[in-house]
Amino acid sequence: MAHEIKRDGSISTIPPRILMGPGPSMAHPRVLQAMMQNMIGYLDPDFITVMDDVVSMLKKVFGTTQNTLAISGTGSAGMESGLSSLLEPGDRVIMCVYGFFCERMVDMAERIGAEVIPIRADWGKPFPEELLEKALRTHTDVKMVTAIHGETSTGVSQPLEALSALAKQSETLFMVDTVTTLGGNEVTVDRWEIDYAYSASQKCLGAPPGMAPVAFSDKSLNRIRDRDTKPSSWYLDLNLLSKYWGEERVYHHTAPVSMLLGLREALSIVLDEGLKERYERHKKNARALVQGLQALGLKTVAPEESRLDQITPVWI
Repeated sequence: MAHEIKRDGSISTIPPRILMGPGPSMAHPRVLQAMMQNMIGYLDPDFITVMDDVVSMLKKVFGTTQNTLAISGTGSAGMESGLSSLLEPGDRVIMCVYGFFCERMVDMAERIGAEVIPIRADWGKPFPEELLEKALRTHTDVKMVTAIHGETSTGVSQPLEALSALAKQSETLFMVDTVTTLGGNEVTVDRWEIDYAYSASQKCLGAPPGMAPVAFSDKSLNRIRDRDTKPSSWYLDLNLLSKYWGEERVYHHTAPVSMLLGLREALSIVLDEGLKERYERHKKNARALVQGLQALGLKTVAPEESRLDQITPVWI
């Protein structure tokens, strides 16, 4: 039953809730307070400082020294930005499919006009690297391989090192979804040689939904700039966005000022706690939750050895 929303003058007050779904998570009071600051313009020097702070902190959280920014939109905007910027009509892309959001990638890439090769595996288990190896032997001139680090629909943690190595052997871009894992599980874009990683503000980062942090290699940016055709989406064109977030500061869109103030504060909280400490906290809490669920006779979808610490789907 929905709570009655009480009104005090023109302000609606929503009662507090403990959020235990896959997202959004509960925002820290510091984040909500940061979002209440006075409005400023999107090219105000103080706002440029906010953008630079976000870029700097995202590099630490993503484990990269290359390019980062935050797209104005949810995690699906990050997904679509990568696909529409890096793929042209007719480009061949191999997609590792083992959950609901993997299927969303397939749908998006097909709409762009790419030649999609979906390699489907069982849901609830990590994607077998030998399936990708076989697909790369079978298909030539593959432009990109995609995978999901933490599949929300099943709670499976996907090892990425082997998939990345196979992509690199084929001189193929490697794109990864880190929506569920960034800020709660180790993500090392440079060490895993990920060319494009995207996430969302509302899960382990602890900010409200509305921003899609992304990290991308120089190789990806060069691929976009060498395209024969313009990306299908102007708004999500990573080249245009990088010019807005970079030193050029070329106007692209009116950035959501309050959302970026909140994201900056959320990233500050993540780094204040420490990445290793944060990962361990998620691990300990997940272990306690699973033990409690098992005591109730419930079974998790993902097996113990590949279970995410950030989300725990169970069979009902």
